[in-house]
Amino acid sequence: MTFALDHLVINVLFDMDRAETMMSQLGFTLTPRGYHSLGSINHLMVFEGPYLELIGLPSAADVLRKDLLESPRGLNGLVFKANDIDTCASSLRQSGLAMLEPQSFSRPVTIDGVEQLARFRTVRTAPELFEAGRVYYCQHYTPELVWHRPWMAHANGCAGLSELVVVTDAIEADASRYAKAAQARAEKKGSEVFTIDLASGFHITLMSPARYHQRYGECSVEANGRRSFFGAVVLKTPDVGRVGGLASFIPELPRDERANSLLLLIPFLNTLLEFRSDR
Repeated sequence: MTFALDHLVINVLFDMDRAETMMSQLGFTLTPRGYHSLGSINHLMVFEGPYLELIGLPSAADVLRKDLLESPRGLNGLVFKANDIDTCASSLRQSGLAMLEPQSFSRPVTIDGVEQLARFRTVRTAPELFEAGRVYYCQHYTPELVWHRPWMAHANGCAGLSELVVVTDAIEADASRYAKAAQARAEKKGSEVFTIDLASGFHITLMSPARYHQRYGECSVEANGRRSFFGAVVLKTPDVGRVGGLASFIPELPRDERANSLLLLIPFLNTLLEFRSDR
């Protein structure tokens, strides 16, 4: 069965305050700061389906997540939804993917003045399989503490995530590997482009560096010596102009306005957001 997307992750390292401010200025509603038992901190931008996560590290702590410290800044996590992590991990190993051991963790969440514990169990593919970022699977024990209705309305009008762009100079091999991770088929969409359709209606698009720069031009993120990286996240919005109006108050963001989309590059996060009209 093809996996659905659970969420995408932007690694902000020690710049969480700045990242939180930036996303708020762009009109996103962010969840209150979370503190994971693993030693990381986060904010979510929650939609009806998959969400976008800012994850980082506290400036002073006894325990810091090694996988984040060793990961590059920027769009860095592709997370599939799982109903049972142990069954998921076993199935993926049988399909030929090397997997790490599952881990459980939690973070406190306060809703209507009551503190509760959001609990998760995840399993990650072996790091060497996907140079572009961390690919893993997440089981939610308490989804009601994530998909909380007041957090799902955004001033910029964004309604969800529709696409992750993966840039790679090994397009055939990586298309096959991502397809196996998603338990879906990779379809060739022309020269040096493949797409993988997930169960949630979300798309993973793999393309060569040349095709990536052709699509995004001066708004492309920096490869920083990597042969593969996550090049953009595409967000659905009924009104690109509303996002553009909010972004106009942040002049340091390179942008490219097109007929039905707006590209915004966030340099300090090395992350490209593409807002597309769903009309």
